[in-house]
Amino acid sequence: MTTTIELALRVFIVDDEPPAHNRLRDLLNDCNNQLALEVVGEAGNGQEALDKLVDIPVDVVLLDIRMPQMDGIELAQHLQKLPKPPVIIFTTAYDAYAIKAFELHAIDYLLKPIRLGRLFDALNRAREAVPVQTEILRELLPEPRKNLSIHERGKIHLIPIERVLYLRAELKYVTVRTVEREYLIEESLNALEKEFNARFVRIHRNCLVAKGEIEGFEKGGEEGESGWMVKLKGLEELLAISRRQQHIVKEFS
Repeated sequence: MTTTIELALRVFIVDDEPPAHNRLRDLLNDCNNQLALEVVGEAGNGQEALDKLVDIPVDVVLLDIRMPQMDGIELAQHLQKLPKPPVIIFTTAYDAYAIKAFELHAIDYLLKPIRLGRLFDALNRAREAVPVQTEILRELLPEPRKNLSIHERGKIHLIPIERVLYLRAELKYVTVRTVEREYLIEESLNALEKEFNARFVRIHRNCLVAKGEIEGFEKGGEEGESGWMVKLKGLEELLAISRRQQHIVKEFS
């Protein structure tokens, strides 16, 4: 007779409050009596979590929503860039907006103070769950992300949105340009425009530029273009403005 051995569920805790870490560890230890699991690590903020989770195989992340610098919903979006994204179970003390949204999209959450039975049920479901889609996470986030992210050379790199000069669609990728360098991300330019419309303006069907980084305009464009190019601060490259978008020359001059 063959006996199936259930592999331990690998759990990672992200919370900026030490008492919350301690309580979750105690509850997980209690769950371990009936459910094979292992706490493989913890972090007190989003950046620390990203740095650790690229190196630690994890099945489930217990993720606090309210954290300084980067909230849990944004962190969950960046974790989707991992080769094998973990299942996320959000924890929250009072975020009524998030709770309604989670229930609508059938995303699991734990309301603080977390109860043992509720945690046990969530971990049991996590074995069969699939990572939540990035598009749904974006709908849950009432504010734009503070960072874009890419998985590069075995790490998840954060690109602060305030440092981005332009976003340009090229085939299935979007080029993210900062003063220092370019990055490639697999996101929709239209979705990025919708999320960051307060910061960026469209100058072409394939290009958004940061409004606050516009230094000036020059005549020049390629044949078929409006003849206007935009100059961005700290960048030698000039970007063509399409005929349809040439009104921005007056708006930003």
